[in-house]
Amino acid sequence: MHDLIIPPKVSIAPMVDVTDKHFRYFMRLLTKKALLYTEMITCEGIYHGDEEKLLAFNSVEHPVALQIAASSVEQIKKAMPKIKNWDYDEINLNAGCPSDRVSGNLMGACLMAYPELVRDMLFTIKEYTDKPVTVKHRIGIDGKNILPSDFKRTLFDTYEDMHHFVSVIREAKPERYTIHARIAILEGLSPKENREIPPLRYEEVYRLKEEFPELSIEINGGFKTIEEIKAQLDKVDSVMIGRLARDNPFVMKYVDSIYGESSSSKLTRRQIIEEFISYAELCQDKGENAYYAIGHMDGLFLGKRGSKRWKQILNTPASHNIKASELLRISLKELPQEVLDEV
Repeated sequence: MHDLIIPPKVSIAPMVDVTDKHFRYFMRLLTKKALLYTEMITCEGIYHGDEEKLLAFNSVEHPVALQIAASSVEQIKKAMPKIKNWDYDEINLNAGCPSDRVSGNLMGACLMAYPELVRDMLFTIKEYTDKPVTVKHRIGIDGKNILPSDFKRTLFDTYEDMHHFVSVIREAKPERYTIHARIAILEGLSPKENREIPPLRYEEVYRLKEEFPELSIEINGGFKTIEEIKAQLDKVDSVMIGRLARDNPFVMKYVDSIYGESSSSKLTRRQIIEEFISYAELCQDKGENAYYAIGHMDGLFLGKRGSKRWKQILNTPASHNIKASELLRISLKELPQEVLDEV
């Protein structure tokens, strides 16, 4: 088993259409310590799909966690034999995705209405692996029009509801509870709106840690700076960040300082781009879409002179017959040198 800090002080959240293997490689250039996540992958997809396409990853990504979604113990039993073939550092069960498409299939955040099922699914995952098994959930849900009509209620949005959920699933002894500090509204809001509209309720996550001090609690939701992340570690065990890593990736080079290491903080944008040129060339040699890979670097110059030109270069159409690796080389010539070399 790879050396995985439990709990990790910082992790980068699973994000659909973002945290693929190319994004994870990019993140690993910036931080050696943060725990990385795959996109959420359904157990049915794993069972029926192309195992290598769905589960393969680069060894440099360690520590890396696989996040799965399921609606039954049976689905997990079918997927786990394939999952066991891949050396992930952790298996995470999604009980927090607010998408009505996901919840409509009894996966994601709606599972908070079924704590016994979540407990049993966690038990089942543990039967197949000796890797850490963790769970990601919300502080609560509004399941109106999603949950079955025979439910006595569809609103589980109080602290007591979350306390009950955790009290039940802790019987399976998940190694970590990653809690998004907003409720999920399961119909009427997009996933993006579910990250912005329901108010953040950090105090409830802090209270849970106080009442269950023996549990490893990770907080998620709305953190925008390294300073904010550090402040959370006085109250909980770890912090999960998402959009910050996607939108302003250069900040990620400071994550390792939270672990007491400073080598990554000296990275320049030039060095990061030079490293990614080699990766883009490798993708090209394999026949993979290297244009898509470099697209993950879109926010590298956020708020800096040259940001507009950087995005123009990255979005050069493939029809121009300029290789993705060459586009990165062009950026090293055309972008402001002082921004490229900024530490």
